[in-house]
Formats: sequence, structure tokens, C-alpha cells
Amino acid sequence: MDGKDPAPDWPGLCALAADLGAVLRRRGWHLATAESCTGGLVSAAVTSVAGSSDWFDRGFVTYSNAAKTDLLGVPAALIDRVGAVSAEVAQAMAQGAARRAAVQVAVAITGIAGPGGGTAQKPVGTVWFGLAWDDGTALRTQTRLVRFDGDRAGVRFAAAALALRWVQQAAEDAVSGAGR
Repeated sequence: MDGKDPAPDWPGLCALAADLGAVLRRRGWHLATAESCTGGLVSAAVTSVAGSSDWFDRGFVTYSNAAKTDLLGVPAALIDRVGAVSAEVAQAMAQGAARRAAVQVAVAITGIAGPGGGTAQKPVGTVWFGLAWDDGTALRTQTRLVRFDGDRAGVRFAAAALALRWVQQAAEDAVSGAGR
């Protein structure tokens, strides 16, 4: 390698979305996304798949804090207290997307893609993910923190890929009964 970050892999991201779609279709689930630092990249990959309207309901691009509050119901006081890039906000984003879209699964992404905006506590590449899914009795949630290396595009694509893989794994677990 020449020391440069690898180019973002758009075809690979679309292939992940197609794989996810096959699992969601089998499960009978619909997906919603709540994206901040990825700016709709997950939704774009999903809608590049022919037939995605069978399993994708909507995507919320909530780049600003006000959008997180207005569109997803994330409490402004929560954002003020813990910051937009946090487990609590990622969880609230996923829950808000699942509830407002009335879908079985939602994924949220909030992070710092760079090149600026990082701090010692939350450096560039810090991304929180939230996942909300209906297990048949209640809306369950999980969060995940990942610190990605790379430039802005690399962080955004890596975050989008991880989100697609995570939703697929959750849906596969639910299909097999492991997610209950």
C-alpha cells in the first residue's frame, strides 16, 4: 500500500445491503435508519438494491442535534448532558426511528467522521451505533462503540458497512431463534 486510506467500496456496501435485504425479506421485517455522520449512506446503499421497498421503510438523516430531537424524539436535554456522540443518543435514535416508522428493526449511527470535531475523549473516528428491534414482546435495544481509522470517507463507509452487518446479524439471530 502507498500509505493512503483505501477507497470506499460502494459496490461492496451495496452487496452488504442486498444480503441484508434477503434476510429481512425472509424474516418479514422492515428496516428504518437514523443516520448522522453517515448522512444517508446506509439508506442510499439499501435503496440501490432492486426490490428494497419490500423491506426498507425509511431513512432519517438527522445530522443536527435539532433534527435528532425533531424527527426522532431524542430529548434535547439528553444531547446537552451526554453529547450527540454517545451510547444514550444512539439508543434513543434507534428507538425513535423504530417507533416513528413502526418497523421491526432500526439502526442508528452517530459519530465524528472528521477531519475536525474530535476531542481527547471522542477522537475523530468515534462512532456509536444503536440497534432497536421488536422481539415479539418488546422493543429491545443495544449499542456499540467503534473507533475507526481513516479519513472522513473511510470512517463513513466503514460505519455504514458495520451498521448493515449488525442489522443482518440481528435479523439472522431472530430467524434462528437466538435473538429471542
